[in-house]
Amino acid sequence: RLNGSLSAHPEKDELILFGGEYFNGQKTYLYNELYVYNIRKNSWSKVEIPNPPPRRCAHQAAVVPTAGGQLWVFGGEFASPNGEQFYHYKDLWVLHLATKTWEQIKASGGPSGRSGHRMVACKRQLIIFGGFHESARDYIYYNDVYAFNLDSFTWSKLAPSGIGPAPRSGCQMAATPEGSVIIYGGYSKQRIKKDVDKGTLHTDMFLLKTEGAGKEEDKWAWSRLNPSGVKPTPRSGFSVAIGPNNRSLLFGGVHDEEEEESIEGDFFNDIYFYDIGKNRWFPGQLKGPKSEKRKRRRGRQAEAEGAGDEEMEKQPPQGPVEIVKEVVAEDGTVMTIKQVISGPAEEKERSESEEEEEDGALGQQVEPCPRSNAMLAVKHGVLYVYGGMFEVGDRQFTLSDLYSIDLHKMEEWKVLVEMDPKAQEWLEESESDEEDDDTEGAEGGEEEEESSEEESEDEGGEEQHPSVQPDEKHADYLSRTEQYWIKLARSNMGPDAKEKKVVKVAHAMAKTFYEDSV
Repeated sequence: RLNGSLSAHPEKDELILFGGEYFNGQKTYLYNELYVYNIRKNSWSKVEIPNPPPRRCAHQAAVVPTAGGQLWVFGGEFASPNGEQFYHYKDLWVLHLATKTWEQIKASGGPSGRSGHRMVACKRQLIIFGGFHESARDYIYYNDVYAFNLDSFTWSKLAPSGIGPAPRSGCQMAATPEGSVIIYGGYSKQRIKKDVDKGTLHTDMFLLKTEGAGKEEDKWAWSRLNPSGVKPTPRSGFSVAIGPNNRSLLFGGVHDEEEEESIEGDFFNDIYFYDIGKNRWFPGQLKGPKSEKRKRRRGRQAEAEGAGDEEMEKQPPQGPVEIVKEVVAEDGTVMTIKQVISGPAEEKERSESEEEEEDGALGQQVEPCPRSNAMLAVKHGVLYVYGGMFEVGDRQFTLSDLYSIDLHKMEEWKVLVEMDPKAQEWLEESESDEEDDDTEGAEGGEEEEESSEEESEDEGGEEQHPSVQPDEKHADYLSRTEQYWIKLARSNMGPDAKEKKVVKVAHAMAKTFYEDSV
């Protein structure tokens, strides 16, 4: 799923996942389930609690350590599976973690219905900023600020002095130890003429400062921040969390190149830290495990460069390279995953056993694939990244994997729950079939049938593919069977596909089959 909320339990070694959405090409599914991830057991479990908030996504959740822990949830949006019903919530709920009960808090004077807003717990208040509201005819983005007092259970609309951020949704919002609030980035769009919208990626930064001790009558003031260091490359759909050492962090996201008709997205899997005390941004760079540090001394800046950065050209050859991975799903759809890695390109293709055999090979580390709208939580200085999505052509690919990285050490990502890319169904919208040749390969019943047959090895498909011989290396297998895979890829992708792309897909299919076989 994506656009759910993931929160660290204030007392136990648990993460709490609530809500979110999943789109399968035709229908949107929204959730109001509560899942708990047990960090020590590395396992998810569903927790049934009566009378939960209605299904929603793009809401906000904040944890407060009161009375054994409370999870506060505000707002978000609902859409019916066919997309005909759509509305934004303005309700406020609290999950009492000690007693495992949901309670709706009815207090007047709160924010209007919205999603994509941000909420943080700050002293004894919940502070809410921004978001958007959409109806069939129109949409509006907000830059208002509300505070909910956790002692008196009352809302107040703040009227800060100074010039604040323009209206936006999906920004980064963090509370400082002193009780101020920081805002960075976000997304908004404006209607420039009938049926034409222009999207804006914001990259500015603001401080919302209070003069008092967290009381309603406090004076609040906006001021603009001009941070030093290396700011994140422009993006939307990034995810945020608070790390150790007074740093807030941002992970992933997408930069959409809006062409006339189509939107091509460049997805990221990098981390950027903002040091609140020093007012400074810096990219999170992986150091690599201790034993391999020497080998990696020269080129471990993978996560520093966002995919497709200009810095690429300036790097010496052993520096980061962009690898494009193709994943072939069961229905023959080819999905491209762009990744920036630090070793020479050919290192990426090695399987683990080959790495052990070849001394001096730069071991390729696992890392979450680039994505937007993931859910993050930090517990004991460890960052957890769950789910999110990426797009290829018209296909949206929703993730349910779970990764972690120790933010103190910044050595390596660990994969806690893997995801099988083939597990996901994707249903084509019937009217858009003609346009999908690019990503879908040959359309039409027979070819479609044939390609899914060839992709699902478990249905007796294996006999059709050249089998892997005992102890055969991936490279040897590929050179022996390459023509077969190119022919297969060509038949899946149709006569108009570019040769280079066909070869790439052929290699990806061969690699997938090889790995499944050995």
